[in-house]
Amino acid sequence: MNAAELLAAAQRILTYSVAGGLSPRLAAILARQALEEIVDERCAALNASASCASMRSTLIVLRALAAGEAADDAALAWNRLSTACHVHAYEMQPSAAEVQIICSIVASVLPA
Repeated sequence: MNAAELLAAAQRILTYSVAGGLSPRLAAILARQALEEIVDERCAALNASASCASMRSTLIVLRALAAGEAADDAALAWNRLSTACHVHAYEMQPSAAEVQIICSIVASVLPA
């Protein structure tokens, strides 16, 4: 699946999910995967492929090479999605509305 398909799947899960359950977290995982593919594609387009680097390092490379706020939006979305994906006993699961907002940020950095 490409990034657009992953993001569409995440949005479908949020749209058709029942109250509760793990739907928001599953949608966050799919959206984060889509964002990681977008970032990798942008770095490759800038001749700065960093396939062995962590995503945090790759986002720094993207921010250094790409002009505009798309790199900042990608970093913000990745950090928020990573937090939403991890399970902690002392934290509540992310809400569907919260994940939907983050998905809209990911959609804004999708290549046209």
